[in-house]
Amino acid sequence: MLRPSALFVLLCMVQLAICTEDFYKLLGIDKQASERDIKRAYKTLSKKHHPDKNPGNDTAKQKFVEVAEAYEALSDPESRKIYDQYGHEGLKQRQQGGGGGHHDPFDVFSRFFGGGGHFGHQPGVRRGPDMEVRVGVPLRDFYNGHTTEFQLEKQAVCEECEGSGSADGQVDTCSSCGGHGRKIQKHMLAPGIFQQVQVTCEVCEGRGKTIPHKCPVCDGSRVVRKLHTFPLNIERGAPKGKRIQYENDADESPDYVAGDLLVTLVEKDPDLDEDNEMRVDGTFFRRRDDELHWKETLSLREAWMGGWTRNLTHLDGHVVALSRPRGKAIQPGQVERVVGEGMPKWHEDGDSVYHKTEFGDLLVEYTVVLPDQMEKGMEKDFWALWEKWRKKNGVDLLKDSGRPEGPAKDPNIKDEL
Repeated sequence: MLRPSALFVLLCMVQLAICTEDFYKLLGIDKQASERDIKRAYKTLSKKHHPDKNPGNDTAKQKFVEVAEAYEALSDPESRKIYDQYGHEGLKQRQQGGGGGHHDPFDVFSRFFGGGGHFGHQPGVRRGPDMEVRVGVPLRDFYNGHTTEFQLEKQAVCEECEGSGSADGQVDTCSSCGGHGRKIQKHMLAPGIFQQVQVTCEVCEGRGKTIPHKCPVCDGSRVVRKLHTFPLNIERGAPKGKRIQYENDADESPDYVAGDLLVTLVEKDPDLDEDNEMRVDGTFFRRRDDELHWKETLSLREAWMGGWTRNLTHLDGHVVALSRPRGKAIQPGQVERVVGEGMPKWHEDGDSVYHKTEFGDLLVEYTVVLPDQMEKGMEKDFWALWEKWRKKNGVDLLKDSGRPEGPAKDPNIKDEL
């Protein structure tokens, strides 16, 4: 039988274990995760829940603190061993016994990414250059909105050596420059006249450190080129040229905080095989701001006599009907405006309870194709028909134009005497 005091302590420990989320679950990894997996999980989650990216969001701030605590516990082999055996209570007793204490989550973030704990935007923190890339998006995705991914090769800190460049972790101070990365050289300009010039140390290449045993993956350069996959959310009606910012996802380096990756969305040329699995006509629409443009081809009979119907399959699969009743003509190049069948007008709230999506117009330009061949009997019949109605009530465009009649005469040609 347990004493009441011992039973109370046990119940408290059980309650603590229930209330505190498992560190592995918090980071989204399993108990067999490697150190590299732990770092990768912390890198992703700490950036996602950082208070700078979620101003006023107390839930994200709390998550940021919890993720930092989980990373602190699991990244250290000794504390991870204690946690695996005794859980949160074991870590708590270790901290009370002087084996470690709580750390500022921003300090953890700063040590991991370099610079300050706030994405490196404070004065005095060295920050790397931004990267700009263009991603081609089919018109269908601009119209409907789409969540996808894109890949980009960029510079990343070598995971094998953790950015040290050393295979065994040993990094020495350069004996040639004393760790300064620069040396002073004297050049004699004339007898007794010297000039001092500061140059980059050729031994350490300006780093101030030398590596006896270089990392086999990065060859001591501390960084590698690596293919990365990024999520891409294309909002419905997003304008061409829209820029999406990925904070601190530019080229990485152990010497500075990574800059931002700036992605510009551009409309790619339509591809019937790649971008038209729904077999929609809208693949070949042309966009101008919130308007869509389409060219429709009519035969001479349809343009002159009417009595036709066309069904256009739009970018989302719905059908837009075009038609003319019999006896209503269409002129070549005539443009018809179909209200509300253009692009969605982008709004930050999208189609939600706060905002109802509005649409631009679809402009249809008609092109008339004339027959290039006719049977002799058909040509004779048409000529006779037109001559009959021309003589009855036709308009003579030549006479109405006021231009001179008869064959033109070249003024440079003189009649012979």
